Amino acid sequence: MSRCDFKVVLLGSEHVGKTSLVIRFVNCHFNSNTPYQNTIGAAFCAKRMHSNGQDFNVGIWDTAGSERYEAMTKTYYRGAHAAIICYEPSSLKSWARLRHWLQELRVVEEDCKVYLCGTKKDLLDAGMVSREVPEETVATYSQGLNGHFLTSSKTGDNVDELFQKIVDDCAADLKMMRNVEEHREQLLKLEKGKEKSFCSC
Repeated sequence: MSRCDFKVVLLGSEHVGKTSLVIRFVNCHFNSNTPYQNTIGAAFCAKRMHSNGQDFNVGIWDTAGSERYEAMTKTYYRGAHAAIICYEPSSLKSWARLRHWLQELRVVEEDCKVYLCGTKKDLLDAGMVSREVPEETVATYSQGLNGHFLTSSKTGDNVDELFQKIVDDCAADLKMMRNVEEHREQLLKLEKGKEKSFCSC
């Protein structure tokens, strides 16, 4: 695959399901029999996506959630257009760390778009776990961000919708930037035209 148009990073504590989310999105697959090994540093994969009549290559960096790798994973935040911060609705501990991940990200990429992702929705739906993070708390916290999705890597619920929203938002920003650049170039041409007219007189 050629260069990536958009860089997306996944953040969150270990065992919240970041790797499962990426594999479900990229490969449409979920392995319930073999647990995934902890990510060291970051794992990379890419997928071609469509938005607003255009195709884009999306690069996804699945960063390690373990504290021992934090210094290493910060380097992967640089240049990110969007970040997905994952947490488990059934784990207050994973939610408590969410603010930490956001602060770490903002230090490196202040303008990066941020999306919250609650994982393991299937366990909640089946009553296998109890919600520890109130929905009202999530709704309030996500107001200042770019979106919140409750997903299931096992069933695929809201996984494609999450990534499509990210790509649509990034594509809209890219289009706006190109329009601004084209407008700036047109103004420069007009200014140069005026200078030539003035000089010829």
